[in-house]
Amino acid sequence: MAASDPGFTPILLTLPSLTPSLALEILPAGLTLHRLYVQADGKTHDILIGPEDPTGHIAQKYTNTIIGRYANRLPVGSFALDRDGIHSVVAPKANEKPTVSLHGGVKGFDQYVWEPLVDPSASQLFTPAELATIQTRIPTSIIFRRISEDGEEGYPGKLLIEALVGLAQPEGLPNQTPDGAKEWNLGSVVLVYRAKLLDENKITPINLTQPHADLASGFRSTMEARLPIRQQDLRIRDVDAASWTPHIHWGFNLDASLQEGPETLSIKDHKIDIKADHIVELNPEGLSTGKLLAVTGTHHAHAEKTSGKIGESFPESGYDEFYVLSKRATTPPPSILPASELKPELDLVGAALSRDGPAAEEVVSLAGAKSGLRISFATNQAGVQFYTNNFALPEKGARKKIHGGSGSVGDGYGPGTAAFLEFHAPLAAWIHPGVRGPSGEDTLLASGQVYNNFVRMDVWYKAPSTPSA
Repeated sequence: MAASDPGFTPILLTLPSLTPSLALEILPAGLTLHRLYVQADGKTHDILIGPEDPTGHIAQKYTNTIIGRYANRLPVGSFALDRDGIHSVVAPKANEKPTVSLHGGVKGFDQYVWEPLVDPSASQLFTPAELATIQTRIPTSIIFRRISEDGEEGYPGKLLIEALVGLAQPEGLPNQTPDGAKEWNLGSVVLVYRAKLLDENKITPINLTQPHADLASGFRSTMEARLPIRQQDLRIRDVDAASWTPHIHWGFNLDASLQEGPETLSIKDHKIDIKADHIVELNPEGLSTGKLLAVTGTHHAHAEKTSGKIGESFPESGYDEFYVLSKRATTPPPSILPASELKPELDLVGAALSRDGPAAEEVVSLAGAKSGLRISFATNQAGVQFYTNNFALPEKGARKKIHGGSGSVGDGYGPGTAAFLEFHAPLAAWIHPGVRGPSGEDTLLASGQVYNNFVRMDVWYKAPSTPSA
Protein backbone atom coordinates (compact mmCIF):
# COMPACT_ATOMS: atom_id res chain seq x y z
CA MET A 1 0.00 0.00 0.00
CA ALA A 2 1.45 3.36 -1.01
CA ALA A 3 2.48 5.85 1.63
CA SER A 4 0.34 8.42 -0.21
CA ASP A 5 -2.81 6.46 0.64
CA PRO A 6 -5.07 8.96 2.48
CA GLY A 7 -5.77 6.36 5.16
CA PHE A 8 -2.09 6.36 6.08
CA THR A 9 -1.47 10.09 5.70
CA PRO A 10 -1.09 11.47 9.24
CA ILE A 11 -3.42 14.18 10.50
CA LEU A 12 -1.43 16.36 12.91
CA LEU A 13 -2.97 17.91 16.00
CA THR A 14 -0.89 20.33 18.08
CA LEU A 15 -1.57 22.55 21.04
CA PRO A 16 -1.47 26.21 19.96
CA SER A 17 2.07 27.39 20.70
CA LEU A 18 5.33 28.12 18.91
CA THR A 19 6.74 25.14 20.82
CA PRO A 20 3.66 23.02 21.60
CA SER A 21 3.93 20.80 24.64
CA LEU A 22 1.81 18.11 22.94
CA ALA A 23 1.38 17.01 19.31
CA LEU A 24 -0.51 13.96 18.06
CA GLU A 25 -0.41 12.19 14.67
CA ILE A 26 -3.59 10.29 13.77
CA LEU A 27 -4.13 7.94 10.83
CA PRO A 28 -7.69 7.53 9.48
CA ALA A 29 -6.83 3.88 8.79
CA GLY A 30 -7.94 2.09 11.93
CA LEU A 31 -8.24 5.44 13.73
CA THR A 32 -4.59 4.93 14.65
CA LEU A 33 -2.62 7.12 17.06
CA HIS A 34 0.75 7.00 15.30
CA ARG A 35 2.86 9.39 17.38
CA LEU A 36 2.40 11.39 20.57
CA TYR A 37 5.08 14.04 20.91
CA VAL A 38 5.78 15.69 24.26
CA GLN A 39 8.03 18.75 24.59
CA ALA A 40 9.55 19.03 28.06
CA ASP A 41 12.57 20.98 29.24
CA GLY A 42 13.91 21.40 25.69
CA LYS A 43 13.60 17.70 24.86
CA THR A 44 11.22 16.10 22.36
CA HIS A 45 9.77 12.73 23.35
CA ASP A 46 7.48 10.36 21.46
CA ILE A 47 5.88 8.37 24.27
CA LEU A 48 4.10 5.80 22.05
CA ILE A 49 5.98 2.79 20.71
CA GLY A 50 5.20 1.54 17.21
CA PRO A 51 6.49 1.47 13.63
CA GLU A 52 8.35 4.40 12.09
CA ASP A 53 6.40 4.27 8.82
CA PRO A 54 2.62 4.78 9.03
CA THR A 55 2.08 1.83 6.67
CA GLY A 56 3.91 -0.35 9.17
CA HIS A 57 0.60 -0.59 11.01
CA ILE A 58 -0.65 -2.94 8.28
CA ALA A 59 1.76 -5.64 9.46
CA GLN A 60 1.88 -4.61 13.13
CA LYS A 61 -1.82 -5.07 13.71
CA TYR A 62 -3.63 -3.61 16.75
CA THR A 63 -0.79 -1.08 17.19
CA ASN A 64 -2.50 2.05 18.53
CA THR A 65 -5.77 1.41 16.65
CA ILE A 66 -9.39 1.52 17.69
CA ILE A 67 -10.93 -1.84 18.61
CA GLY A 68 -14.56 -2.89 18.21
CA ARG A 69 -17.27 -3.86 18.31
CA TYR A 70 -16.00 -5.70 21.35
CA ALA A 71 -12.55 -5.37 22.89
CA ASN A 72 -10.61 -8.31 24.30
CA ARG A 73 -11.80 -11.92 24.17
CA LEU A 74 -15.26 -13.43 23.73
CA PRO A 75 -16.27 -17.07 23.49
CA VAL A 76 -17.30 -18.15 20.00
CA GLY A 77 -20.93 -19.24 19.78
CA SER A 78 -24.46 -17.97 19.42
CA PHE A 79 -25.86 -15.91 22.31
CA ALA A 80 -29.44 -14.69 22.69
CA LEU A 81 -29.83 -11.11 23.88
CA ASP A 82 -33.05 -9.91 25.49
CA ARG A 83 -33.96 -6.58 27.05
CA ASP A 84 -37.32 -4.83 27.46
CA GLY A 85 -38.97 -6.96 24.80
CA ILE A 86 -36.10 -6.56 22.31
CA HIS A 87 -34.50 -9.77 21.05
CA SER A 88 -31.28 -10.20 19.08
CA VAL A 89 -28.61 -12.84 18.61
CA VAL A 90 -24.85 -12.22 18.61
CA ALA A 91 -22.45 -14.76 17.12
CA PRO A 92 -18.80 -13.65 17.63
CA LYS A 93 -16.52 -15.03 14.91
CA ALA A 94 -13.39 -17.02 15.65
CA ASN A 95 -10.06 -15.46 14.78
CA GLU A 96 -7.59 -16.24 17.59
CA LYS A 97 -8.58 -19.90 17.84
CA PRO A 98 -11.73 -21.87 17.03
CA THR A 99 -13.26 -21.07 20.42
CA VAL A 100 -12.08 -17.45 20.85
CA SER A 101 -13.05 -14.21 19.13
CA LEU A 102 -10.53 -11.41 19.71
CA HIS A 103 -11.10 -7.67 19.28
CA GLY A 104 -14.26 -7.80 17.20
CA GLY A 105 -13.48 -10.75 14.96
CA VAL A 106 -11.77 -11.40 11.65
CA LYS A 107 -12.24 -7.85 10.36
CA GLY A 108 -12.66 -5.52 13.31
CA PHE A 109 -12.93 -1.74 13.48
CA ASP A 110 -9.14 -1.45 13.20
CA GLN A 111 -9.27 -2.59 9.55
CA TYR A 112 -11.49 0.20 8.27
CA VAL A 113 -10.64 3.74 7.19
CA TRP A 114 -12.55 6.19 9.36
CA GLU A 115 -14.11 9.35 7.94
CA PRO A 116 -12.90 12.62 9.50
CA LEU A 117 -15.71 15.14 9.80
CA VAL A 118 -14.56 18.38 8.18
CA ASP A 119 -17.51 20.14 9.80
CA PRO A 120 -17.95 19.07 13.45
CA SER A 121 -21.57 20.26 13.36
CA ALA A 122 -22.25 17.26 11.09
CA SER A 123 -21.90 15.08 14.16
CA GLN A 124 -25.04 13.19 15.14
CA LEU A 125 -23.88 11.98 18.55
CA PHE A 126 -22.36 15.08 20.18
CA THR A 127 -24.76 17.74 21.47
CA PRO A 128 -24.57 21.46 20.64
CA ALA A 129 -23.32 22.11 24.17
CA GLU A 130 -20.57 19.53 23.69
CA LEU A 131 -19.57 20.94 20.32
CA ALA A 132 -19.27 24.37 21.97
CA THR A 133 -17.06 22.86 24.68
CA ILE A 134 -14.93 21.14 22.05
CA GLN A 135 -14.50 24.44 20.19
CA THR A 136 -13.44 26.36 23.28
CA ARG A 137 -11.58 23.77 25.39
CA ILE A 138 -10.41 21.19 22.81
CA PRO A 139 -10.00 23.36 19.70
CA THR A 140 -7.25 21.06 18.45
CA SER A 141 -9.46 18.06 17.80
CA ILE A 142 -11.29 16.05 15.17
CA ILE A 143 -14.34 13.80 15.11
CA PHE A 144 -14.19 10.56 13.08
CA ARG A 145 -17.13 8.45 11.98
CA ARG A 146 -18.00 5.07 10.50
CA ILE A 147 -21.07 2.84 10.22
CA SER A 148 -20.84 -0.83 11.18
CA GLU A 149 -23.47 -2.72 9.23
CA ASP A 150 -26.00 -5.12 10.72
CA GLY A 151 -24.39 -8.57 10.97
CA GLU A 152 -20.80 -7.34 10.67
CA GLU A 153 -18.62 -10.02 12.30
CA GLY A 154 -21.73 -11.60 13.77
CA TYR A 155 -22.92 -8.50 15.68
CA PRO A 156 -26.56 -7.43 15.32
CA GLY A 157 -27.72 -3.94 14.41
CA LYS A 158 -26.54 -1.14 12.13
CA LEU A 159 -24.26 0.91 14.38
CA LEU A 160 -23.18 4.54 13.96
CA ILE A 161 -19.89 5.28 15.75
CA GLU A 162 -18.31 8.70 16.27
CA ALA A 163 -14.94 9.19 17.95
CA LEU A 164 -13.58 12.48 19.24
CA VAL A 165 -9.78 12.71 19.40
CA GLY A 166 -8.29 15.92 20.75
CA LEU A 167 -5.68 17.78 22.75
CA ALA A 168 -6.64 19.99 25.68
CA GLN A 169 -4.55 22.86 27.00
CA PRO A 170 -2.81 22.60 30.40
CA GLU A 171 -5.08 23.60 33.27
CA GLY A 172 -4.62 24.41 36.93
CA LEU A 173 -1.66 25.01 39.18
CA PRO A 174 1.33 22.66 39.33
CA ASN A 175 1.14 19.68 41.67
CA GLN A 176 3.31 19.57 44.77
CA THR A 177 4.95 16.13 44.83
CA PRO A 178 5.86 14.26 48.05
CA ASP A 179 9.54 15.14 47.58
CA GLY A 180 8.70 18.86 47.50
CA ALA A 181 9.15 19.31 43.75
CA LYS A 182 6.65 20.91 41.39
CA GLU A 183 4.97 18.85 38.67
CA TRP A 184 3.64 20.80 35.70
CA ASN A 185 0.65 19.84 33.55
CA LEU A 186 1.62 19.85 29.85
CA GLY A 187 -1.89 19.21 28.52
CA SER A 188 -4.22 16.28 27.93
CA VAL A 189 -5.20 13.76 25.29
CA VAL A 190 -8.97 13.28 25.18
CA LEU A 191 -10.75 10.31 23.56
CA VAL A 192 -14.56 10.10 23.51
CA TYR A 193 -16.38 7.26 21.76
CA ARG A 194 -20.10 7.47 21.02
CA ALA A 195 -22.32 4.91 19.30
CA LYS A 196 -26.00 4.42 18.51
CA LEU A 197 -28.00 1.73 16.72
CA LEU A 198 -29.68 3.14 13.62
CA ASP A 199 -32.34 0.45 13.32
CA GLU A 200 -35.21 -0.33 15.64
CA ASN A 201 -35.67 -3.31 17.93
CA LYS A 202 -32.02 -4.35 18.05
CA ILE A 203 -29.56 -4.97 20.85
CA THR A 204 -25.80 -5.44 20.55
CA PRO A 205 -22.80 -5.90 22.84
CA ILE A 206 -20.36 -2.99 22.55
CA ASN A 207 -16.99 -2.41 24.22
CA LEU A 208 -14.69 0.05 22.42
CA THR A 209 -11.11 0.92 23.26
CA GLN A 210 -7.83 2.15 21.78
CA PRO A 211 -5.36 -0.71 22.28
CA HIS A 212 -1.68 -0.25 21.61
CA ALA A 213 0.94 -2.85 20.86
CA ASP A 214 4.07 -3.54 18.96
CA LEU A 215 4.18 -7.17 17.98
CA ALA A 216 4.87 -8.36 14.47
CA SER A 217 3.22 -11.22 12.62
CA GLY A 218 4.73 -14.57 11.88
CA PHE A 219 5.88 -15.54 15.37
CA ARG A 220 3.52 -18.24 16.61
CA SER A 221 5.70 -21.31 16.22
CA THR A 222 8.73 -19.57 17.72
CA MET A 223 6.83 -18.44 20.78
CA GLU A 224 5.18 -21.81 21.32
CA ALA A 225 8.55 -23.52 21.18
CA ARG A 226 10.26 -21.36 23.75
CA LEU A 227 7.53 -20.56 26.30
CA PRO A 228 6.02 -22.83 28.94
CA ILE A 229 2.26 -23.32 28.78
CA ARG A 230 0.96 -20.90 31.37
CA GLN A 231 -2.24 -18.91 31.67
CA GLN A 232 -0.36 -15.68 30.94
CA ASP A 233 1.17 -17.13 27.77
CA LEU A 234 -2.04 -18.40 26.22
CA ARG A 235 -2.79 -15.01 24.70
CA ILE A 236 -0.68 -15.91 21.69
CA ARG A 237 -1.21 -19.65 21.26
CA ASP A 238 -2.94 -21.30 18.28
CA VAL A 239 -3.06 -18.05 16.29
CA ASP A 240 -3.11 -17.82 12.53
CA ALA A 241 -0.09 -15.53 12.31
CA ALA A 242 -0.92 -14.44 8.78
CA SER A 243 -4.23 -12.96 9.87
CA TRP A 244 -3.46 -10.98 13.03
CA THR A 245 -0.80 -9.85 15.43
CA PRO A 246 -1.09 -9.65 19.23
CA HIS A 247 -1.69 -6.17 20.47
CA ILE A 248 -2.55 -4.64 23.28
CA HIS A 249 -3.20 -1.33 25.08
CA TRP A 250 -1.71 2.18 24.93
CA GLY A 251 1.95 1.30 24.30
CA PHE A 252 3.86 3.73 26.48
CA ASN A 253 7.54 4.14 27.17
CA LEU A 254 8.24 7.50 28.80
CA ASP A 255 12.03 7.19 28.69
CA ALA A 256 12.76 5.61 25.28
CA SER A 257 13.34 8.95 23.51
CA LEU A 258 16.31 9.64 25.81
CA GLN A 259 18.17 6.93 23.85
CA GLU A 260 20.41 6.10 26.80
CA GLY A 261 20.74 2.41 26.12
CA PRO A 262 18.84 -0.69 27.29
CA GLU A 263 17.76 0.92 30.57
CA THR A 264 15.63 3.55 28.85
CA LEU A 265 14.06 0.95 26.54
CA SER A 266 12.82 -1.05 29.53
CA ILE A 267 9.76 0.02 31.51
CA LYS A 268 10.64 -2.04 34.58
CA ASP A 269 11.89 1.09 36.35
CA HIS A 270 8.69 3.00 35.48
CA LYS A 271 6.35 3.43 38.44
CA ILE A 272 2.72 2.43 38.08
CA ASP A 273 -0.35 2.86 40.24
CA ILE A 274 -3.65 1.13 39.38
CA LYS A 275 -6.57 1.77 41.72
CA ALA A 276 -8.04 -1.71 41.57
CA ASP A 277 -8.98 -4.34 44.14
CA HIS A 278 -9.50 -7.24 41.74
CA ILE A 279 -8.44 -8.78 38.44
CA VAL A 280 -10.62 -10.96 36.20
CA GLU A 281 -9.85 -14.66 36.46
CA LEU A 282 -9.08 -16.24 33.07
CA ASN A 283 -9.40 -19.80 31.86
CA PRO A 284 -6.62 -21.50 29.83
CA GLU A 285 -7.94 -19.88 26.62
CA GLY A 286 -7.73 -16.37 28.07
CA LEU A 287 -11.52 -16.13 28.44
CA SER A 288 -13.23 -14.82 31.55
CA THR A 289 -14.36 -17.45 34.06
CA GLY A 290 -16.86 -14.99 35.49
CA LYS A 291 -14.94 -14.68 38.75
CA LEU A 292 -12.76 -11.97 40.30
CA LEU A 293 -9.46 -12.51 42.12
CA ALA A 294 -8.31 -10.14 44.88
CA VAL A 295 -5.01 -8.35 44.19
CA THR A 296 -4.09 -7.90 47.87
CA GLY A 297 -0.86 -9.69 48.69
CA THR A 298 -0.02 -10.40 45.03
CA HIS A 299 2.24 -8.72 42.47
CA HIS A 300 -0.91 -7.07 41.10
CA ALA A 301 -1.15 -4.89 44.23
CA HIS A 302 1.15 -2.20 42.85
CA ALA A 303 0.42 0.16 45.75
CA GLU A 304 1.90 -2.41 48.15
CA LYS A 305 5.27 -2.47 46.39
CA THR A 306 8.13 -0.85 48.28
CA SER A 307 9.50 0.96 45.24
CA GLY A 308 6.30 1.26 43.22
CA LYS A 309 8.26 0.09 40.17
CA ILE A 310 6.83 -2.27 37.57
CA GLY A 311 9.96 -4.41 37.85
CA GLU A 312 9.47 -5.14 41.55
CA SER A 313 7.99 -8.66 41.91
CA PHE A 314 7.83 -8.81 38.12
CA PRO A 315 6.14 -12.08 37.07
CA GLU A 316 8.12 -14.51 34.93
CA SER A 317 5.88 -14.00 31.90
CA GLY A 318 5.21 -10.30 32.51
CA TYR A 319 1.86 -8.61 33.10
CA ASP A 320 -1.22 -9.29 30.99
CA GLU A 321 -4.32 -8.93 33.16
CA PHE A 322 -7.62 -7.04 33.34
CA TYR A 323 -7.94 -4.93 36.50
CA VAL A 324 -11.43 -4.01 37.71
CA LEU A 325 -11.19 -0.47 39.07
CA SER A 326 -12.21 0.21 42.65
CA LYS A 327 -15.38 2.08 43.53
CA ARG A 328 -14.75 5.78 42.96
CA ALA A 329 -15.60 8.54 45.40
CA THR A 330 -18.07 9.99 42.89
CA THR A 331 -19.81 7.87 40.28
CA PRO A 332 -18.55 8.82 36.77
CA PRO A 333 -20.95 9.42 33.85
CA PRO A 334 -22.52 6.19 32.54
CA SER A 335 -21.30 4.24 29.52
CA ILE A 336 -24.85 3.72 28.24
CA LEU A 337 -27.68 6.23 28.57
CA PRO A 338 -31.10 6.76 26.99
CA ALA A 339 -30.91 8.70 23.72
CA SER A 340 -33.65 10.94 25.12
CA GLU A 341 -31.11 12.26 27.66
CA LEU A 342 -28.80 13.48 24.89
CA LYS A 343 -30.48 16.88 24.97
CA PRO A 344 -28.89 19.98 23.38
CA GLU A 345 -27.71 21.30 26.75
CA LEU A 346 -26.12 18.03 27.94
CA ASP A 347 -22.32 18.29 28.12
CA LEU A 348 -20.60 15.02 28.98
CA VAL A 349 -17.45 16.22 27.20
CA GLY A 350 -17.20 19.06 29.69
CA ALA A 351 -17.64 16.51 32.48
CA ALA A 352 -14.75 14.47 31.06
CA LEU A 353 -12.54 17.57 31.14
CA SER A 354 -13.53 18.64 34.64
CA ARG A 355 -10.80 18.51 37.30
CA ASP A 356 -13.22 18.52 40.22
CA GLY A 357 -16.30 16.70 38.93
CA PRO A 358 -17.43 13.06 38.85
CA ALA A 359 -14.97 12.22 36.05
CA ALA A 360 -11.94 13.81 37.68
CA GLU A 361 -10.54 10.92 39.72
CA GLU A 362 -7.15 9.63 38.64
CA VAL A 363 -7.44 5.84 38.36
CA VAL A 364 -4.09 4.94 36.77
CA SER A 365 -0.70 6.66 36.82
CA LEU A 366 2.54 5.80 35.00
CA ALA A 367 5.82 7.65 35.63
CA GLY A 368 9.11 7.36 33.75
CA ALA A 369 12.33 6.63 35.61
CA LYS A 370 14.56 9.26 33.99
CA SER A 371 12.58 11.63 31.77
CA GLY A 372 10.55 13.36 34.49
CA LEU A 373 7.37 12.53 32.54
CA ARG A 374 4.23 11.09 34.10
CA ILE A 375 0.85 10.30 32.59
CA SER A 376 -2.39 9.88 34.53
CA PHE A 377 -5.80 8.65 33.41
CA ALA A 378 -9.41 9.45 34.22
CA THR A 379 -12.23 7.45 32.61
CA ASN A 380 -15.80 6.28 33.00
CA GLN A 381 -14.80 2.71 32.10
CA ALA A 382 -14.91 -0.13 34.61
CA GLY A 383 -11.36 -1.39 34.20
CA VAL A 384 -8.01 -1.48 32.45
CA GLN A 385 -5.92 -4.19 30.79
CA PHE A 386 -2.22 -3.89 31.72
CA TYR A 387 0.33 -5.62 29.49
CA THR A 388 4.12 -5.33 29.33
CA ASN A 389 4.86 -6.29 25.70
CA ASN A 390 5.76 -9.79 26.85
CA PHE A 391 5.80 -11.49 23.47
CA ALA A 392 7.54 -8.89 21.32
CA LEU A 393 10.19 -10.21 18.93
CA PRO A 394 12.63 -7.45 17.88
CA GLU A 395 13.48 -9.29 14.65
CA LYS A 396 9.83 -9.22 13.55
CA GLY A 397 8.99 -5.57 14.23
CA ALA A 398 10.22 -2.02 13.64
CA ARG A 399 11.29 0.57 16.21
CA LYS A 400 10.95 4.32 15.80
CA LYS A 401 14.12 6.29 15.11
CA ILE A 402 13.38 8.63 18.01
CA HIS A 403 13.65 5.54 20.25
CA GLY A 404 17.07 4.65 18.86
CA GLY A 405 15.80 2.27 16.18
CA SER A 406 16.54 2.21 12.47
CA GLY A 407 12.83 2.32 11.57
CA SER A 408 13.25 -0.92 9.61
CA VAL A 409 11.69 -4.31 10.23
CA GLY A 410 14.18 -6.47 12.11
CA ASP A 411 15.04 -3.75 14.61
CA GLY A 412 11.95 -3.74 16.78
CA TYR A 413 11.03 -3.52 20.44
CA GLY A 414 11.68 -6.43 22.79
CA PRO A 415 9.75 -7.78 25.78
CA GLY A 416 9.30 -5.35 28.66
CA THR A 417 9.73 -2.26 26.49
CA ALA A 418 6.27 -0.77 26.98
CA ALA A 419 3.44 -0.46 29.46
CA PHE A 420 0.18 -0.98 27.61
CA LEU A 421 -3.01 0.37 29.15
CA GLU A 422 -6.42 -0.34 27.60
CA PHE A 423 -9.51 1.12 29.25
CA HIS A 424 -12.78 -0.71 28.67
CA ALA A 425 -15.42 -2.85 30.35
CA PRO A 426 -14.57 -6.32 31.71
CA LEU A 427 -14.36 -9.27 29.33
CA ALA A 428 -17.78 -10.59 28.22
CA ALA A 429 -19.53 -8.48 30.85
CA TRP A 430 -23.02 -9.30 29.56
CA ILE A 431 -22.33 -13.02 30.07
CA HIS A 432 -20.66 -12.72 33.49
CA PRO A 433 -22.47 -10.41 35.98
CA GLY A 434 -19.86 -11.16 38.65
CA VAL A 435 -17.07 -9.25 36.88
CA ARG A 436 -18.88 -6.00 36.09
CA GLY A 437 -17.45 -4.00 38.98
CA PRO A 438 -19.08 -1.16 40.92
CA SER A 439 -20.94 0.26 37.89
CA GLY A 440 -22.76 -3.02 37.18
CA GLU A 441 -22.96 -2.13 33.46
CA ASP A 442 -23.43 -5.11 31.14
CA THR A 443 -22.14 -3.56 27.84
CA LEU A 444 -25.42 -4.18 26.00
CA LEU A 445 -26.64 -1.31 23.81
CA ALA A 446 -30.28 -1.33 22.69
CA SER A 447 -32.12 0.75 20.15
CA GLY A 448 -32.95 4.10 21.72
CA GLN A 449 -29.72 4.23 23.74
CA VAL A 450 -26.33 5.93 23.27
CA TYR A 451 -22.93 4.48 24.16
CA ASN A 452 -20.56 6.95 25.87
CA ASN A 453 -16.92 6.02 26.59
CA PHE A 454 -14.23 8.52 27.51
CA VAL A 455 -10.59 8.52 28.55
CA ARG A 456 -8.64 11.62 29.51
CA MET A 457 -4.88 11.26 29.74
CA ASP A 458 -3.06 14.09 31.50
CA VAL A 459 0.64 14.57 30.78
CA TRP A 460 2.90 15.86 33.59
CA TYR A 461 6.52 16.89 33.92
CA LYS A 462 8.85 17.54 36.84
CA ALA A 463 12.59 18.07 36.64
CA PRO A 464 14.32 14.72 37.16
CA SER A 465 16.31 14.46 40.37
CA THR A 466 20.06 14.59 39.98
CA PRO A 467 21.84 11.47 41.25
CA SER A 468 24.08 12.08 44.26
CA ALA A 469 27.80 12.16 43.56
